[in-house]
Amino acid sequence: MQDFDNGTAVITGAASGIGLALAKQAAAHGMNLVLADLHADHLQQAAASLNLPDTRVLLQVTDVSREGDVASLAAASFARFGSVHLLCNNAGVGYSRLITEHSAADWDWVLGVNLMSVVHGIRYFVPRMQQQARDSHVVNTASAAGLLSSPGMAAYNVSKHGVVTLSETLYAELAAQQSRVGVSVLCPAWVPTGIHQSGRHRQPRYGAEGDISPQSAVYAARMAQAVQAGRLTADDIARITFAAVEQGAFYIVPHRKILQGVEQRCQDIVQGRNPTPLAPPAADSAQ
Repeated sequence: MQDFDNGTAVITGAASGIGLALAKQAAAHGMNLVLADLHADHLQQAAASLNLPDTRVLLQVTDVSREGDVASLAAASFARFGSVHLLCNNAGVGYSRLITEHSAADWDWVLGVNLMSVVHGIRYFVPRMQQQARDSHVVNTASAAGLLSSPGMAAYNVSKHGVVTLSETLYAELAAQQSRVGVSVLCPAWVPTGIHQSGRHRQPRYGAEGDISPQSAVYAARMAQAVQAGRLTADDIARITFAAVEQGAFYIVPHRKILQGVEQRCQDIVQGRNPTPLAPPAADSAQ
């Protein structure tokens, strides 16, 4: 997709972090914006920071883990702007615990926000995007955790691996249909955002987090340190993403160092070896 001007971008998780950075890039490329997030006040602050006329922006409070909310987001987007040319399924939460300390509610929360939101986005946007005469594109935000399996991050790893394979499947299906809808999967490592504080936005229906063991607390602390030490900013990730979309690239891996681990994992599979142990989240994975 090379023509962004006067198109419309829909971005979930748009009030902060990578989502807001993607919105800034879309605005700079002359696009109308549909910004979706969980909190109305955060959306208002994000929109104010973009300094765009109201005619170019639609704010939609959306719980992306709820199918009905994503269906409403799609309906509102097409009703307001008539078409959607860039869909960024970006909303996500982080969670770090031992597998044995993940409750059923923890799994529901992380998978609901990180994976099912992308499923819902594809279902309610892509069929309409396929009917458009103009090229369009879907960017699904996964993670380096969708390519590797670091300890202490089971639910997060599973959700992001799911986004990667979902995106690969969508790419293959759209290619077979000779569709004008392109697909990319974004797999950054650690970026200095607030994802390590995702518990602040945990919806009440999932209940409070349970007690944490000392070992899980160590994993959580390492995750926070790795996030804060990220060397590429959210704005860097957004610029890299838009350049990749322009080039039609599917895999977007801004932190190239992680590819060493990806290659090691592939060789373990090909050669029938047991998995090579990965270190817990650490600052050096943020390069």
